[in-house]
Amino acid sequence: MSDPRDIDVLILGAGINGAGLFRDLCEQGITCAIIDKGDFGSGTSAAPSRLIHGGIKYLETGELRLVAQSTLERNLLLRNAPHYVKPLPTVIPIFSWLRGIPAAIRTLFGSTTAPRARGAVLIQIGLLLYDLYGRRARIMPRHRLWSRQRALAEIPPLTPRIVAAGTYHDAFVTHPERLVLELVQDGLAAHPASVAMNYATLAGTDGDRIDVTGPDGRALSFRPRIVINAAGPWIDAVNRQLGLETRLIGGTKGSHILLDHPALIRALDGRMIYFEADDGRICLVYDYLGRALVGSTDIRASDPDDLRCEDDEIDYFLESLRNLLPGLDFDRRQIVSVYSGIRPLPRSDGTAAGLISRDHSAPVAEPAGARRWPVISLVGGKWTTFRGFAEEVADAVLDRLGRKRIVSTRALPIGGGRNFPADPTAWAAARAGSIPAARWLALLDRYGTRAEAVALAEAKHGGPAEGDAWSPGEIVWIARHDRVVHLADIVLRRTPLALTGSLSLADLRRIAEIAGTELGWGPDHVTTEIESTRALLAARYRVVLY
Repeated sequence: MSDPRDIDVLILGAGINGAGLFRDLCEQGITCAIIDKGDFGSGTSAAPSRLIHGGIKYLETGELRLVAQSTLERNLLLRNAPHYVKPLPTVIPIFSWLRGIPAAIRTLFGSTTAPRARGAVLIQIGLLLYDLYGRRARIMPRHRLWSRQRALAEIPPLTPRIVAAGTYHDAFVTHPERLVLELVQDGLAAHPASVAMNYATLAGTDGDRIDVTGPDGRALSFRPRIVINAAGPWIDAVNRQLGLETRLIGGTKGSHILLDHPALIRALDGRMIYFEADDGRICLVYDYLGRALVGSTDIRASDPDDLRCEDDEIDYFLESLRNLLPGLDFDRRQIVSVYSGIRPLPRSDGTAAGLISRDHSAPVAEPAGARRWPVISLVGGKWTTFRGFAEEVADAVLDRLGRKRIVSTRALPIGGGRNFPADPTAWAAARAGSIPAARWLALLDRYGTRAEAVALAEAKHGGPAEGDAWSPGEIVWIARHDRVVHLADIVLRRTPLALTGSLSLADLRRIAEIAGTELGWGPDHVTTEIESTRALLAARYRVVLY
């Protein structure tokens, strides 16, 4: 074991909260190390509904501060990550005029049962409040109320049982795992003395040093001044490894399915439908990269290492869609992939899963016994508020270290969002030549302003063949620049190929060969990566490659 390296902060967990904090601290000149037992953004951060939203449903539980923060952070992300965060027009079908008001009042005052059947009056009040809280840094339209006739004209397959529909704007993230990676890369660029490691395991600690085993089996040791536990649903397990007994997390499972359903995509026309299922649970469906993303369940769960979307959840989604959109057909043959994750929510026994707070906190275990460093656990939170959460924790860390904030992240672009063109179509047209404008736009959507570097790789190593969703040049660039360790990193997180059903077994083999050449994999290693990735896709995502 080498001598331990002295650092300011060690972050355990490289999901969205850990990566956001890593970038913020590195921007302040704080020397950090961030490690994750899997890939960057491969846990809960890879399994959201992919929404960047203000949390309109949190108005019911009186979490007004969270709505105010969420709507602001949504607006900031639309500015700071325009390559990945896009506006999402949203429609709420309404099935009554007055129902739900007494239940909403009970929920607001602490009832632990979820309200049902939110009527037009209640939804109109909620949308007015949502507009009010979203006014800071606003860049999207205010809400509107559609008549029944207008709603059925706009979305013809919609059930005629509706009486009206509310419309408003939120946002979604096209490549959440890449956004996590770019936060880590931005942190390293801001402070090259910092360290980021994926597939690194926590080997042990004596209370002074923390030993880590890297993906190559190399042993490393850090002596931090502060430890951040950003392990999401694994927080309590990681704290036990650090010698702490905590009961901070009481997560819930969220599952999703993606459908190949062109008629549904046409009916949605770029909009999300945010709707009540018959049991009162909130569901959603929208066009995610050409597939219909449907979610999500909210079921108490405790084992983040043993998750999959179960048959009863799939049945629930399909039946909910049939009831919502009787003008369309739905069956299992349309499913291209599924996924599940555990939300790292605060422990809240006795509360309905849907009412557990999505707010965040950062409890501190001060140094005790042989442990010379405090442990700050990042509990709860949501994708949308990661920057604000990181800012709060970073300020607390800076105070402990006796340092001052020197950079605000409020207007700081992320990765390929830097110098993003105001008019992407004009930007692509100005570069059109040997690479068509449509390809430039596709690369801009996938990599932001790093598209130019990817285009150079395509010029040297090959662009996409007709009908292909990927190119050899992209894979070469990803393997060289995106901290790839396994083939699954490429097809699940550096690209959305597996999730969107845009991957065949022949594609997987070709990608493995290209990546293997760049990463020094021998033939046996390439074969192992192909087989392990096929097994993972089949077991966790119901993606079977032929």
